Amino acid sequence: MDGLNDYRTARVAEVLSDFRTLQYYIAAAPTDPQHTEDYYTEGWAALRQCALDGQHILNCAADVTVPQARGEEEQAKAELKQVLLDAIARRHEAQKIYLRQAAAQRWIEYREQVLQGHRPSSSNRRQLKACDEQLRSELSQITDESIYQELQASDIGMGRWVAEDPSLRAVQRWVRARPQTV
Repeated sequence: MDGLNDYRTARVAEVLSDFRTLQYYIAAAPTDPQHTEDYYTEGWAALRQCALDGQHILNCAADVTVPQARGEEEQAKAELKQVLLDAIARRHEAQKIYLRQAAAQRWIEYREQVLQGHRPSSSNRRQLKACDEQLRSELSQITDESIYQELQASDIGMGRWVAEDPSLRAVQRWVRARPQTV
């Protein structure tokens, strides 16, 4: 018995609160363009994929396999550590989705600035291609490593207890173990 279960419980609550907030933002993002001919453009396709990914991470089942421990306190510790892994992995994935959405929403803003109320034409093709390239560049910079480090730094900056947070590898294993929807 290490006496840290209150810290573990508080940590799970903090991370789940963060996840809930991210889910709200993910669900609130637009998925359909004003002009139907823009439906298959890169930014709008990215936003729709983010909405699907957000729904998936919300709906995927928790891993409830917890090793048996000796004593009630040790069992609670094992269960809290498993729940913490689940919560941190979900928050991690939600943050990734949120960052991808933000990049796609910037793409929409840049595109609207280029178009200025008009439709795509040969005169703005080069600028629109630059918008697409910027989106691809931003999306490629959203990595598991950068997200993990950003969230960890934020938690530490807020004075949160992070002593038993799972590693990035454990988070990635959790994500890979979740069945992907089509």
